[in-house]
Order: sequence, then C-alpha cells, then structure tokens
Amino acid sequence: MIKRLIVICVTIIGSCAFAQQGTSSPYSFYGIGSLKFKGTVENRSMGGLSVYLDSIHVNLRNPASYAGNNIKSGPFDGESRPVKFTVAGTSTDLNLKSNSGESTGSNTSFDYLALSIPIGKFGFGFGLLPYTSVGYKLEDFSDDGDLQSRYRGDGGLNKVFAGFGYQITDKLSAGLDMSYNFGNIRNTAISVAYTPEGDVVEFQTRENNRSDLSGLNLNFGLSYKTMITDKLELSAAATFSPQSNLSSRNERSFSTVTINTVNENISVFNTIEADLEAQGLRDTKLVLPARFSIGGGIGKPKSWYVGTEYTFQNTSDFSNPIFTNEISSFENSSQFTLGGFFIPDYNAFSGYLKRVVYRAGVNFADTGLVIKNETIKEFGISFGLGLPVGSRSLFSNANIGVEFGQRGTTNQNLIQENFVNFNLSLSLNARWFEQRKYF
Repeated sequence: MIKRLIVICVTIIGSCAFAQQGTSSPYSFYGIGSLKFKGTVENRSMGGLSVYLDSIHVNLRNPASYAGNNIKSGPFDGESRPVKFTVAGTSTDLNLKSNSGESTGSNTSFDYLALSIPIGKFGFGFGLLPYTSVGYKLEDFSDDGDLQSRYRGDGGLNKVFAGFGYQITDKLSAGLDMSYNFGNIRNTAISVAYTPEGDVVEFQTRENNRSDLSGLNLNFGLSYKTMITDKLELSAAATFSPQSNLSSRNERSFSTVTINTVNENISVFNTIEADLEAQGLRDTKLVLPARFSIGGGIGKPKSWYVGTEYTFQNTSDFSNPIFTNEISSFENSSQFTLGGFFIPDYNAFSGYLKRVVYRAGVNFADTGLVIKNETIKEFGISFGLGLPVGSRSLFSNANIGVEFGQRGTTNQNLIQENFVNFNLSLSLNARWFEQRKYF
C-alpha cells in the first residue's frame, strides 16, 4: 500500500511539473495572482499552522527550521540530524457561484521541492516553489445575454530560495532565507463591438499584455522551545519578510481578431506593438509588501500538539503601474490559524495506525483584496495524515491532506469560490554524514 502511494505521489508531482496552471480562480486577475504557496502539506493539514518545528520535516515558512536539536534515537545516535528532502503537489476542484450562475474548474500543480542539510549547529536549505499563480477566464454579458468583454490570463511568480539556520542555544534557533523571484504574467482583453442591428462586428480589437518579473527578497525566522513540565513542551515562532521590489519588464500590443460565435475560437490577423517606453511603462517596479507572523503552542513531544498563529501583511502598499482598474484596491491583510496533530504511539512495534500522524486545523483570512467595496475573505478547514514509509527508524513519511474552503462573496455580483484541495507530499530522511566506527 505504501509503495503504491509513493508511486502515485511521484506520478502526480511529475505530471504537475509539466502542466503548470496552478489556479482557476477569477481572483487571480488582480495583483500578481492568487497566493499559491501556503506552507508544506504538513502545515496546510493543520490549517496553515507553521509554528511547530521538528527534526524530520522541512518547514518552508520559517528558516530557523534548518537548525534544531539532534535526533536522540534510531540510526542517528544523537550525532546529527538527518538530511531532509521534500516534494509535493496539489489537485484542486473549484465551484464558482455568482448571482447569475455557477461554473466549475479544476487543476493539478507542483507545489515545492526542497532539501535541508544539517552541519553541526548550522543547517542549510534550498529549493524551488511556485509563489503566486494566474489562471482566469472571465466574461461579461449584457442583460440581453450578449457578450460584452472577455479576459484571459495565465502565468505567475516562482521562487528559488537558499538559506541557513543556527542553533543559538538548546532552546533558541534563528534562520534567514534569501529568495530570487522570477516569472511572467500574460493577459488579454477584448471589448466586443456590435452593429446597430445587434450583430457582432467582424473584426474586434484585443489588448495583449505581458510582464516579466524578477527580484530578491529576504525572510527571517526565530524558533523557541522549552519544557515547562516533565511532559509538556512550549514552543513559539516568528517570521518577518521586509518590503522588497520586483522589476517588471512590460510589453503591450493590440491585435485585430475575429471571434467564432459558435466555438468561441479566436483568429488573429495583425498585431501592433504599443510604445510603452514613451509612456514610462516599459520598465516598472512592483512592491512586495512586508509580512510578519507570530504564534505558539503547547504539546507533549512525539504525542500531540495544539498551536495558533497570526499573520499580518502590509498589502495596502502593493502597486502595479502597468495594470490598474477602477473597481479594485488593496488593504492590509491578515490571517488567524488554529491547528495541531496527534500521534497515538509513535514508537509502537505493532499496529501501523498507531504511528500515523493525525492533523487538523482551521483558518480565517482577510486577503487584502477589495472589489467594489467588498473585502474578499477566505475560510478553510483541513485534515491530514502523516503515513510512515520505509524503515521505521528513518522517520520518512508520505503526507496526505485535504482542505475545504470558501473565498469571496456573491455580493455586488461578485464570485464566491468553494474549493477542495487534495495535497500530497513525500518527506524523506537520510543519513549522509555518518562517522564510521571501527573496533
């Protein structure tokens, strides 16, 4: 069963890497797309909770996780922590509801690939992940049912990151990630024209936009753990990402097109490039707002844990000079998360289910996006399992998670999204730097 699960996981993630439309959300129309990365599968299975750090999972939200106390059992003999590798993918089913109708969408995508290597009190990590995703198909119709405009978009922002952590004391560790952000966003818009008789004009004009994005940003992290009784452990964590900029190289053109009203196919006849240089829009800067999170929790090591986390981001500072509209704006965003896990008996010699990690969580968020004076909110509840794989002493596991959530509202004829995310990851541990002993 476990071997089959590993094969399925690798197959899904492999197919995702070659088919990257990471979202079908109409809200990815705004800004630089919908936030794609929300933590590892272990985090997301606990509502997005990322304050818990351990020695066998990579925590991609807090670089302090690269450092930590040694494992005291198994093949590691207290000498070093294992090298940790993780890879994940997500499949999403989406139901879109407005006052005028409903629609559905689905997509499967690669989530992240990362490696963490311990060296004494230091730890190093690096990896790749999609950070935001754009993937929308929007149409406006008149009261008579005539198509008025059509919008299409795809692309997103990716991150390549590298960082290190340091074990300051047995209880306190700190870390720093540096990320290089890159990607592009492509969108088109057609305003459909009609003759006085109500027939579609043969030739329409389509606006084409492309922005190639790049830039650096930092993420600082702290983690603190201490035993408050013989059995209970208190943990706390914080992260901070200062404001940074993205450089945007922009292109805009206008094409003469025809629309097939039967199958909605579009034929392009000619294209004219816009002079963005003269408008001062050829090269622009986008602001990535500062982000801060803090949280803590309590639990019995290797048995159970309950924690909470609060995240705040200065989303009101976001700006995109090349693409603006009159109906939307940004305000500061926030998220509250509550989650935890339970392990019946991590060291059980019999009864596989006793060693499974059972996770659950819930989160509430103001996304920071405001459309037609309506704040776009999001709610989610999640559940997950951590399934031990391979040798019991190596602590590797496959993680399965499912998230049920809702985003947006039908007020002001906006769209309410109901989504189900199925998340799957592998967390593999190995001993690379073993000191051989001879007798």
